Amino acid sequence: MNTETHCKALAQFIESFRHDLHRFPELSSQEFQTTGKIRQALESAGVRVLNLQLETGLVAELGKPHQGPLVVLRADIDALPINEQSGVEYVSQHPGVMHACGHDFHTSAALGAALLLKQSEDALPGRVRILFQPAEETGVGAAQIVKSGALDGADVIFGIHNDPLLPIGVVGSKADALTAGVDRFEILVTAKGGHAAIPQESNDPVIITGQLITAIQTLVSRNISSNDNAVVSITQVHSGNTWNVIADSAYLEGTVRTFSPPVRQKIEQRLRQVISGMAQAFDAGIELRWHAGPPSVLNSAEWVDFSLQVAEGEGFKSRRIEASPIGEDFSYYQQKIPGAFMMVGSGGPYSLHHPKFRVDDRALFPTARYLAALARQSLAQLAAASPQVDVA
Repeated sequence: MNTETHCKALAQFIESFRHDLHRFPELSSQEFQTTGKIRQALESAGVRVLNLQLETGLVAELGKPHQGPLVVLRADIDALPINEQSGVEYVSQHPGVMHACGHDFHTSAALGAALLLKQSEDALPGRVRILFQPAEETGVGAAQIVKSGALDGADVIFGIHNDPLLPIGVVGSKADALTAGVDRFEILVTAKGGHAAIPQESNDPVIITGQLITAIQTLVSRNISSNDNAVVSITQVHSGNTWNVIADSAYLEGTVRTFSPPVRQKIEQRLRQVISGMAQAFDAGIELRWHAGPPSVLNSAEWVDFSLQVAEGEGFKSRRIEASPIGEDFSYYQQKIPGAFMMVGSGGPYSLHHPKFRVDDRALFPTARYLAALARQSLAQLAAASPQVDVA
């Protein structure tokens, strides 16, 4: 089979593979069948899968074991609790579960890269590990992969995410913060309920909650410089259950998005101060439950430049893009080793996490080739920078 025919067959295979993943999506930490399908495809092609302590997800490796530099590629595999309305022929067969963020695309592109690298495995001047990571949407999967030891000894990591705001054929990224740090907060107000006709006998949690909402809106506008970016959004407010009763409690929930550790710390600190002051002022119990999520993706400038150059060499147009307030647990890997996270145009028109979201298949095989080229060329650069040595 000549090269052109083989590439065509591989492109068709990974497209079919993606459609199958899309039909049978699985939620975070429940990706058992997805993991099995990836393992079967890799092992059928002779790609070794590392024996790591992972309930879902897996790590593949190519190249000679324990030799040369180690480059890591990452793809995520989980889906979202969304009822699909995309209208594609391969629509989800699991009601209420959908690949609405394109992780089926990421997984299939990474699988394609593994199969492309397998063709020239003996010529690799080092090793490539490919992380098929679970539970990105819940923000816990990357930490599980790190704990498994999959990054031990690695030199650099690359990741991709499809971007429906970019046209097909465009790869975008930027140095430093590319995505936001993501935190979730819950606030429980405990006061004193009573009859709505005699509010003076109560300590109305709705009034306290209204004051809290107003104060929370000043966390950014009156504490964060206009040179920095941050978002605080309250997304749920609940209190009471009927028209003539003042409730005993109220509940708020929301999210904070920041792009630097100092700003992240300052907003949490000021929120705690606001809540403490409100509790004293209104003689009420106000409890903050702070759930720290992934920090910002912080890209290495050197590896962003490298990744965009490789993209251009593979026929993509490169673009320097703005930071995005979305969250991404790829950032946990960058706390261990340097790397770059790249956005790949997927054609739109619907945004990530939309029930009508879809990825254009024409972007799939070029992305697989791009990932394979990133691995090969970064290995070559790392090997040239230092003599190859065996790793015990």
